[in-house]
Amino acid sequence: MNTAEALAELGVSVDDLTAEQRRSFDEKGYFIVADVFSPDEVAEMRDEVDRLAAIEGEFGGHEVHIEPGASRLSNLFNKSPAFDRCLTCAPTLAAAHLLLGEIHVGSLNERSPGKGTGQQMLHSDLPRAHAADWRGVNSMVMLDDMTEENGPTRIVPYSHKWSPINVPDVNMGEMTSIVIDEATRPKVPADPVATYPGEVHITGKAGSVAVINGCLWHGGTTNFSGKPRRVLHLFIGRRDIDQQLVERDHVTPELLARTNAAQRYLLDIEGAEAKVTGYPPMPKEARVWTVTDGGKGH
Repeated sequence: MNTAEALAELGVSVDDLTAEQRRSFDEKGYFIVADVFSPDEVAEMRDEVDRLAAIEGEFGGHEVHIEPGASRLSNLFNKSPAFDRCLTCAPTLAAAHLLLGEIHVGSLNERSPGKGTGQQMLHSDLPRAHAADWRGVNSMVMLDDMTEENGPTRIVPYSHKWSPINVPDVNMGEMTSIVIDEATRPKVPADPVATYPGEVHITGKAGSVAVINGCLWHGGTTNFSGKPRRVLHLFIGRRDIDQQLVERDHVTPELLARTNAAQRYLLDIEGAEAKVTGYPPMPKEARVWTVTDGGKGH
């Protein structure tokens, strides 16, 4: 099986993307699609996020990293079938296949900042060895309305074509540092947490999906209202790049039993054996969100 065959079996095609979505993704590095998931689908996923967050508490997201001030979850495909529908999220999968060719799921995480928290430094999710080295596509599946008051994601349009900055250490792969090119260097903020000139806040109704190139400069903003802002981050990587969460290291018998061949291909668990029985174990300590090179590369 290959990616085109898997996506065809799941009813997803690059033809699902409009000309405007393709143009925005190529030029600006992002696009937003409303009503990708129905209110009932959103409600089920939201309820499962709350259930899992109550179980994991301060260790939520530990399989990838935790973040002070924000509720996080990771390894979601192995924890609830409610999230399986993300394996047919057409905007994300179509854009990833268009940009990357052969793909697999990098991870499915959830993030919701608490009141007065959530401001992140501008960062890129992935490094890039050269101009055409696109490694992944990230997306935000909005389980609540994302508004100006509850911590919308900020993005810097066109920045995916600049050097990546502040790449989380967990995503660096074989690269040990980030080199900032001369064209990008004047654009690098002295304070990566501060508001950046020209930044755009992504907002939308629950059920919407925002898709971004993994090199786009972006970050969370402060949740001033304290209202829930639960977002799933469906990350799709180039298939020759390691997954952020290696699914076959965490796979449960339940996930293997309920997925079809196309889903197992996307999850990269073809031929895998169950590794975890029951609820995934909790750690005694967890990695905290950190970035490479003190944030600025060299």
